[in-house]
Amino acid sequence: MAATPQNPAASAPRRKVSRHRGEGQWAVGHFTPLNGNEQFKKDDDGLNVRTRIETIYSKRGFDSIDPNDLRGRMRWWGLYTQRKPGIDGGKTAILEPEELDDEYFMLRVRIDGGRLTTEQLRVIGEISQEFARGTADITDRQNVQYHWIRIEDVPEIWNRLEAVGLSTTEACGDTPRVIIGSPVAGIAEDEIIDGSPAIEEIQRRIIGNKAFSNLPRKFKSAISGSPLLDVAHEINDVAFVGVEHPEHGPGFDLWVGGGLSTNPKIGVRLGAWVPLDEVPDVYEGVISIFRDYGYRRLRTRARLKFLVADWGAEKFRQVLEDEYLGRRLTDGPAPAQPVERWRDHVGVHRQKDGRFYVGFAPRVGRVDGATLSKIADLAEAHGSGRVRTTVEQKMIVLDVEETQVQSLVDALEALDLTAKPSPFRRGTMACTGIEYCKLAIVETKARGSSLIDELERRIPDFDEPITININGCPNACARIQVADIGLKGQLVLDTNGEQVEGYQVHLGGALGLEAGFGRKVRGLKVTAEELPDYVERVLKRFQEEREDGERFAAWAARASEEALS
Repeated sequence: MAATPQNPAASAPRRKVSRHRGEGQWAVGHFTPLNGNEQFKKDDDGLNVRTRIETIYSKRGFDSIDPNDLRGRMRWWGLYTQRKPGIDGGKTAILEPEELDDEYFMLRVRIDGGRLTTEQLRVIGEISQEFARGTADITDRQNVQYHWIRIEDVPEIWNRLEAVGLSTTEACGDTPRVIIGSPVAGIAEDEIIDGSPAIEEIQRRIIGNKAFSNLPRKFKSAISGSPLLDVAHEINDVAFVGVEHPEHGPGFDLWVGGGLSTNPKIGVRLGAWVPLDEVPDVYEGVISIFRDYGYRRLRTRARLKFLVADWGAEKFRQVLEDEYLGRRLTDGPAPAQPVERWRDHVGVHRQKDGRFYVGFAPRVGRVDGATLSKIADLAEAHGSGRVRTTVEQKMIVLDVEETQVQSLVDALEALDLTAKPSPFRRGTMACTGIEYCKLAIVETKARGSSLIDELERRIPDFDEPITININGCPNACARIQVADIGLKGQLVLDTNGEQVEGYQVHLGGALGLEAGFGRKVRGLKVTAEELPDYVERVLKRFQEEREDGERFAAWAARASEEALS
């Protein structure tokens, strides 16, 4: 048959018909590993690498490490190779992993619920100074990250951490990562319910359990009973959010399928109310669905958010109830909108026992071991034995008597850890960036710190809550899509046509209040050098054009492209 405009296929080459391999879902019989990551996990559970680290690699050195352990299984114990110094961002996607690898590691200490004793914080500080060249960044998932770790020192670091009840188990890898929680759980006056017992039971039951140590990809969790919605629940794989049921009392609203990176999705409510003592069972059910039904064929689709998007909330809840819980969940209400714009607990706040907690702001999460040890000393000197980390890269000292509050605030201020930060100091967050991260394209931490200084100098009267999140690559570790001003690192052309570090700009993202993703203005990119000028310009326009009580995100959604440029 001749090809015609009505029948173009007549002359087209015949395509080879191949059998679809499915999405790699175990629950439907797809057990054959479909990529290298799935193969090395099948070959040996990631948790088993600890023995090799302790008995072989720490004794024989970096060159003895098997490549599948080095760039794969060692993540199950919180270890990533860090970026070799001197490699610019233009080579990030060009060089092979072994060319980017330095012979040092990032080591992540998981701090579930952000809960630390002063003894634990002091040990973290001491390890930083002795083994990590003083590094100890606070992440936006309540962890602490070291850099410059030698493989020879890892067993001793584990011994010291575990002696005080801390761990790096499954801090990275295709595992249940740290369970973030309200940093003021159990103490806040306005708390709906304390989720700490559920976090502790999930840790006991799930973390380090080989039944859950081979997931399709990472699994992020959040549990909070705070009305401030202080754990970014909308962008976690599973989240339990405190609510008051009209008949059953305080419990949790269940959310699934949130996440950012290059394909961001806001989590969805399942419409289910979960009492505190059932949270671990429901958590286990959700993570089991991910393990069994999650997509393993393509790494780019291996997060729970893609399964939830394909199934929808109704089917997901039905599978959870029918196949994993064996019972129906109780219908329940959605969480109320938070009444406060800041969710970081910075400042001085009364506890329900009459004492106070003091939240303070390091610069973009960057601290050091000596400072952490001093914070532990200050907390103890002012009567406290407990500190907390937050999901906004902040810290809190708990249990301070009223007579000690001002003295503590003053002592923290002397360490450049202010409890009364400017909106810019309070709202600017940055990921690790090119300094250490092999995925990064641009610098972030120093850029964020200098941006704070510039904005404080240029717009001293700015007093609105504002979030400025700086990321070194598209992967959104610093949550750029849900910031008022999100800055995604990339190489851009300057006025001379030269390639330099810069950022694609996202404007008007938000969590909590009308959660949604920021707007991208066509072609809106700024060089790193131009960044302070650009942010100053757009914030001044916001001040000029905003309506009474209007948030930056709302203004950015309606503003002209010219106003945002």
